[in-house]
Amino acid sequence: MGLRLKFNIVLVLVFAAGIGVSGWVSHELLQRNAKDEVLRNAGLMMEAALAVRGYTVSQVKPQIQDKLQETFLPQSVPAYAAAETFKSLRKKYPDFSYKEATLNPTNPANRTVEWESDIVNYFRNGGKESEINGERDTPSGRMLYIARPIQIKDPACLACHSVPAAAPASMIKLYGESNGFGWKHNEIIGAQVVSVPMTLPIHNANEAFKVFMASLAAIFVVTFIVLNIMLSFMIIRPISRMSQSADKISTGNFDVPEFTAGKDEIGILGTSFNRMRRSLQKALKLIERK
Repeated sequence: MGLRLKFNIVLVLVFAAGIGVSGWVSHELLQRNAKDEVLRNAGLMMEAALAVRGYTVSQVKPQIQDKLQETFLPQSVPAYAAAETFKSLRKKYPDFSYKEATLNPTNPANRTVEWESDIVNYFRNGGKESEINGERDTPSGRMLYIARPIQIKDPACLACHSVPAAAPASMIKLYGESNGFGWKHNEIIGAQVVSVPMTLPIHNANEAFKVFMASLAAIFVVTFIVLNIMLSFMIIRPISRMSQSADKISTGNFDVPEFTAGKDEIGILGTSFNRMRRSLQKALKLIERK
């Protein structure tokens, strides 16, 4: 096995290990960054929903309080205002969604589906976290969701949700008296759920990973070629010339030129070879004279 082949085998093994480790680390980092980006987007949507709810309670509802005595206006309900705001957002971003998923809602549109019921029941059964997140598969791709519990902390909410007789007649007329009642103070009745698509961030992360690995492979190829050229000019060729010269000298042919001395290890070896050649030539001449 030649020196070049040994060198290239070691070089390939080292680069393969390096590319493997770098690929694994970069893939994990890019995927984590993509998920963090999705979580930031979902968190921003959640805070926007809370801002809409707060604005409705503090700015809108007080302005129409007198009218609410006569007519029930869904626009005065914080949950309705937040849901309608994000309904407008979905016209441009259809894969983004916000829902105040409730086990027993006044508005049937807010009723939980199976996976949302699991989230609500987790909070109801003593889940300690104030916010949870997870991933799920949908027909449009992988989605990430974050959820926060909806808890009846304000006793004033029970005026519309305790028993049908206590609710505004206009609300009963709009939604009926079958749903949205029987709520209790401090009870967790649902969850705010924001869903954000992961398809695009993950796709971007995968594309970045492909570009990174292609760049790394290109660097390896260039480095491999450059190191082989350096190996040829600086080591293989000088050693091959010395080997050929040694073969000729061993047969008594001293017409080979001396090697140019250098300051590196190959140059030192060439100097030693020249000295050995001269010593051998002198020794042979002495023998011939005798």
